[in-house]
Amino acid sequence: MMIHKTVPMVIVATLCTLLVSRAAHAVEVIELTQTGCQFLESENGVDHQYKTKVASDCIGINKSTEKKRLASSKVIKVKPGKYIFRVTNKNVPYELGFWVREKGYNWKNPIHLATKISVSGGGLTTGKTQDYEVSLKPGEYVYSCPLNPTPDYRLVVEN
Repeated sequence: MMIHKTVPMVIVATLCTLLVSRAAHAVEVIELTQTGCQFLESENGVDHQYKTKVASDCIGINKSTEKKRLASSKVIKVKPGKYIFRVTNKNVPYELGFWVREKGYNWKNPIHLATKISVSGGGLTTGKTQDYEVSLKPGEYVYSCPLNPTPDYRLVVEN
């Protein structure tokens, strides 16, 4: 049985098209580590060693430190596309989560619920790592953990 010469070339061309298509839809992973009241990477790797037993401990800590910490925090800059925020709870003794949303997002505003990007979730117990997937368009965003709670760190999506 003889295979026509164009059949292997068609197969190779199809495989190449599939590989290029998959690469174009690749999801980039952004890794973040939470300790008490903070994300380590967002604060340039500095662990402030905040000791917390409950989430409310962070309210007082943030009240006196948040402004200075945000002024020197790292702004994540990315291109539009799909992202996975891979978040780890490093030694925080209570459940954490993650929330990324467009700057100015108000969950009580029905228009924002329908038109603005917001992805959140909980379930991040001590030592656990969890993924939060989001598609980002150009603009300014903030991310935080309301369960920890952390400052609203900046994320900028530029073309």
